[in-house]
Amino acid sequence: MDSGDNEVTIDFSPLLRVFKNGHVERMFDSPIVPPSLEDPTTGVATKDTDISPDIKARLYLPKVTDSTNEKLPILVYYHGGGFCLESAFSFLDHRYLNLIVSEANVIAISVEYRLAPEHPLPIAYEDSWTALQWVVSHVLENPGFEKEPWLVNHGNFEKVLIGGDSAGGNIVHNLAIRSSYESLHGGIKILGCILCFPYFLTSSDFKEDSLASRIWGFVNPTAEDGVDDPRINPFVEKAKSLSVLGCSNILVCVAEKDELRNIGIKYVEAVKKSGWKGEIELIDVQGEDHCFQIFNLETEKAKDLIKGMANFIKKYCV
Repeated sequence: MDSGDNEVTIDFSPLLRVFKNGHVERMFDSPIVPPSLEDPTTGVATKDTDISPDIKARLYLPKVTDSTNEKLPILVYYHGGGFCLESAFSFLDHRYLNLIVSEANVIAISVEYRLAPEHPLPIAYEDSWTALQWVVSHVLENPGFEKEPWLVNHGNFEKVLIGGDSAGGNIVHNLAIRSSYESLHGGIKILGCILCFPYFLTSSDFKEDSLASRIWGFVNPTAEDGVDDPRINPFVEKAKSLSVLGCSNILVCVAEKDELRNIGIKYVEAVKKSGWKGEIELIDVQGEDHCFQIFNLETEKAKDLIKGMANFIKKYCV
């Protein structure tokens, strides 16, 4: 290899580096772990599936469904990582989803959307929409693919929710907007959206040289207006009105030490003022930082947050 190939051209240490030869070094990613027939802590079963040649997912089934015909809510989940890190199959997300599924008693589909810079935005948005359409297509008589038995046997398609952390929360917002003007297969409606520490930016709140702004430019190099692109800044004039959000209920989670906290609260206030006809709730965790619950699941505040998310799901899925 030419010594010049070892030159670092983009450096987001300690998260990610890109070399001159195109190699991407993801320093932050947690290890990939296999699915399990029964998680020793929660009893949740997992398995992986191919949604398309480019999109994969991990499915989660709570233990209670082994002995009951009860139809359970369906949570389509999108992981965080700034659109360029982490995986639906990573240790952190696998452990986290096991707890959410067990606590909320839902079936979950954690989507492995493609990452930038190899696959720059809007690919992650398109993959995420395709995965959501795949899930709801199970209500169709002939969807054009072999149906997933867990969803057919245990899923309640009148109670479909979408959720995500950080970049995943951003994806959830954008899918909710898209579902307002592009129908989901089978006429399915999104019952609820969970945006944990959503990755939103504005040019007035974040400087161009901030890490969050630089990452957005890195993963979405064709964004004409930088951090005032409507997909990352839902408050700009050219963004779709928040009044059209295609879901009935929204939960937004923020944390005191997270630099995205204020913009998450601003989002809640803007939705309330928009004329949107739904219920929106806010959980504001004191003394914690961005996505803390994924990294430190054993803390009381992490347990409380996961319980709060589960209570939100149960509240609208009884």
